[in-house]
Amino acid sequence: MIWKRDWGLVGRQVVAWMIMLLLYVVILTVIMVFLQGTMMYFLVGLVFVMAFVQYFFSDKLVQRSMQVMLVDEDEEPKLYAMVRRLADEAGLPMPKVGIIQHKAMANIPNAFATGRSPRKAVVAVTPKIRYLLTDDELEAVLAHEMAHVKNRDMLTMTVGSFAVMIASIILNNAFLMALFGGNRDSENGGGIIIFIAAMALTFVVYMVGTIVTMAISRYREFSADRGSAYLTRDPDALIRALKKISSGVNAASPDAKRAVSGTNSFFIIPAISGESVMELFSTHPSLEKRITNLEKVRAEIRGY
Repeated sequence: MIWKRDWGLVGRQVVAWMIMLLLYVVILTVIMVFLQGTMMYFLVGLVFVMAFVQYFFSDKLVQRSMQVMLVDEDEEPKLYAMVRRLADEAGLPMPKVGIIQHKAMANIPNAFATGRSPRKAVVAVTPKIRYLLTDDELEAVLAHEMAHVKNRDMLTMTVGSFAVMIASIILNNAFLMALFGGNRDSENGGGIIIFIAAMALTFVVYMVGTIVTMAISRYREFSADRGSAYLTRDPDALIRALKKISSGVNAASPDAKRAVSGTNSFFIIPAISGESVMELFSTHPSLEKRITNLEKVRAEIRGY
């Protein structure tokens, strides 16, 4: 196996973790300065409960939302053998293998991996992708998902999305928090100033957290594409697969794509329902950029 650690991804993840740590400090500061009494204790408790659930159960929540049916070797021998071969090649423990049963995904070719560590990883595919792709193309897609597992980038995405989620909760419930738990120091309009400053800081956390998380999400797709090429030694197979999957996703109904839009960051190709997405806030790089990236890897593998 030709495998090169992606130091670009490693560096970006370290920077992302440092930024997220700062954002968590800001969020907790906002909660403790702006809120008082029962509301403060409730929200601080909620933050820690949600952090616990996000870390330990996010993979199971994704599986449940996508209605993933786990399968064994007897049920899906061909798919299982592909994943096992790639896991051995990558030096990874065998992940769980699943079929995505969500009704909206019935006619959408796609795949994803989830899990906070290689030992907790799950690789899942839709029924459609198995019939759309050739064996070498499907193996390239599975290798892409195994590269996510080897890069351990899913944990960074989980931690990053949590900061955004907490900021979103505060912003969406700002009025109720001000009414029932806000700092009531009204001297010289102090309470209003504190409220405005708290909401401004929370909005900054939301925007910065979103931008950082999306930037990591886009780069991790580049990295997983390269990882797939190194694992299979066949970047052209992934190029063909990405083109077919993209066409299949585009052909799916807007209602089906909207139904699974909340899990787009996990898929190899996002199920976007036609609307334009600014690159700054997109979870994936464009298909054209991914193909260019794979063509560079192909030249590297072939030595020219």
